[in-house]
Amino acid sequence: MNALLKIDLSAVMPLIPDQGVTNLSRRRLLGLGAGAFVLGTLLPAFGARAQAAAAVKPGTRVPAFLVIGQDNTVKLLSPFVEGGQGINTGLAQIIGEELDVHPSRFEVECAPPGPDYAILNGLRLTGGSFSTRSSYEVMRRLGASARDMLIRAAAAKLNVTADTLNTDDGYVVHAGSNRRVTYGELAEQALTLTPAENVALRDPATFRYIRQPMARLDVRAKSTGKAVYAIDQKLDGMLYAAIQHAPVLGTEPERVSNESAVAAMPGVHAVHRLPGAVAVTADSWYRARKAVETLEVTWSKAPATGFDAVAADYSSTGILAALKASDASGLSAEKDGDVAAAFANAAKIVEAEYDAPYLAHGQLEPPSSMARFNADGTLELFVPNQMPELFQSIAAKVGDVAPDRVILHSPMLGGFFGRHFAYGSSNPFQQAILLAKATKRPVKVLWSREEEFKMDALRPLSFSRFKAALDKDGIPIAIKVRTVGEGPIGRWFGVTVGGKVDSSAVEGLVEKPYAIANRSMEYVKFAHPVTIAFWRSVGHSMNDYFYEGFLDEIADAGGKDPYQLRLALLENKPRHLKLLETVARMSGGWKRGPYEAEGGKRARGVALASPFGSETATIAEVSLQKGEVRVHNLWIAFDPGSIVNPAIITSQVESAAALGLSAALFEELVYKDGRRQQHNFDDYPILSRSAMPSVHVEIVESGAPMGGVGEPGLPGIAPAVVNAVAALTGRHVRSLPLAKAKLGV
Repeated sequence: MNALLKIDLSAVMPLIPDQGVTNLSRRRLLGLGAGAFVLGTLLPAFGARAQAAAAVKPGTRVPAFLVIGQDNTVKLLSPFVEGGQGINTGLAQIIGEELDVHPSRFEVECAPPGPDYAILNGLRLTGGSFSTRSSYEVMRRLGASARDMLIRAAAAKLNVTADTLNTDDGYVVHAGSNRRVTYGELAEQALTLTPAENVALRDPATFRYIRQPMARLDVRAKSTGKAVYAIDQKLDGMLYAAIQHAPVLGTEPERVSNESAVAAMPGVHAVHRLPGAVAVTADSWYRARKAVETLEVTWSKAPATGFDAVAADYSSTGILAALKASDASGLSAEKDGDVAAAFANAAKIVEAEYDAPYLAHGQLEPPSSMARFNADGTLELFVPNQMPELFQSIAAKVGDVAPDRVILHSPMLGGFFGRHFAYGSSNPFQQAILLAKATKRPVKVLWSREEEFKMDALRPLSFSRFKAALDKDGIPIAIKVRTVGEGPIGRWFGVTVGGKVDSSAVEGLVEKPYAIANRSMEYVKFAHPVTIAFWRSVGHSMNDYFYEGFLDEIADAGGKDPYQLRLALLENKPRHLKLLETVARMSGGWKRGPYEAEGGKRARGVALASPFGSETATIAEVSLQKGEVRVHNLWIAFDPGSIVNPAIITSQVESAAALGLSAALFEELVYKDGRRQQHNFDDYPILSRSAMPSVHVEIVESGAPMGGVGEPGLPGIAPAVVNAVAALTGRHVRSLPLAKAKLGV
């Protein structure tokens, strides 16, 4: 199969919806990729499928979740994907608490697509720091229902009444006759019973597993190299595929001048043409990659962007300039009090502009996917993902099969970060499907690091303009914010259609806890001509930096200590006040500095954030070493309301702190002449071990409704560090990363 293969996607491309952008350009369309259906388009299909399975109430059909073997093993089919966040362990604790099985005895794997697992308001999603809090009550009830069914089956088997039975870690016990029956002996009969409507749940005062720092179920497999990720999986008769993507978004391969020579290279099966890319299939990935990198491709001329406000050179600087220059009227995201009157009577007015760059996900696990068409007409996929049903629906369109003929396997992820959604051409699974169809063989697509950086969907470049009014005592009496840009919820879920504000673009700027009586927050949608994405903590990742950084500017302008100003503005917010006081105590008492310490002068900055239903307070301690920021300590007080596993929470906060610090200090993806300038970790630096500070975490349970855990530790890092830099240097850095600020020069 040496002929250059062109795969026609004309039947699929018309199904890609307009995303609320007027005159959607061909470039944008091609950039989305074949089968890139936004969730908003798929929701009706999901709804229809949900109606067809109206009898299914997610979380109630016990056999869909629990498989109890005759050897008394317990397997949980989880609604969520494990990607390092510890959800498998947390679910084992929650269900095991009510089922009366020690969590360490659980085997957990991701469930296949199906309505039973649509836990989150009729959808299935692992992300948004929602997994545990969205399923806590459902999973407790699942475990309690299964235990009740086992007790009823045991009562019939032992010829006793159910109220004379109890359970003990996988056994039903009849104390009166000293008889014990394993769950495994009872499971077949028990799981045919109808779950009780109002099964009793365990009194939290008697919890044995929930709220305990239990060891993670996956730690041994990961520590010994036995954990299986997508990149580790193989299929019999499989071909490997490597990809060379277009250097500029929206361009297509027109000619391959050395096709015959490449096709004759050792191990090469065929050369292929894909939307926006060329591919080589071979008997090993090394051979496929060497071949595809040898291809001499002539690419089509880049079509017009369709975004007239963006600079013609299609650069990050041009896009940022366009955001700043936008005079479009915006939508009100928050408004309270009389802002105009407050500014008219202000003793002082403070203004500032903040921006943050495009960011790649930079995950260590390279993107990969496997696909094969089986003899029975099914399409089988092995795809790292965060929404199995969404991927199943897209795969059905691309593979031209019915959704129920798509068998989807969701392997363990090498990290989340919002990377594993179906952002059009930013995920290789559609390429795997097309190549498997073309070759009539199973195909595994693996992107090189350079191709990943070329195609990754990005955290959007963001810009906000601030203005504050201060009274004669230096206290803020009004604040105005205008943010211009686009968020991933608006892009992929379509919520900005009809004049609604994109929450992912304004979170971290609205609903702040500070007692500033007059507030106005305006959102101007400005669609990016690049593929944008969710990134860990989403809009909070930059917006809390903007707001908290500006709050320190307000404090300095009013002659106030930033910590003391926050205390005053939180006087009537006991939850936030306690966190602020806690983080100060953790750090040995608040001191801004500069002050002398080992190695020279240091200073501290403070910041609060309220992401994903949780609350955080952060203090950073920094110094300058040869003009570069060195962070020595991060203290984080974290209030998720209530908890399941404190050890996992601490780990999550620590990892979020590392990622937040990496972004604050180093990370930036730059466009120039329509091309991404970063290609690998040599020119996209991330946090090194030598730059990692000590991280101190204290969990403060307020008893509020359970909040998220995976992302809230990140947003407070950048502002705390930048505010510490301001204390040390007198300069408020308004544009990240800090590496480009040339401090101390």
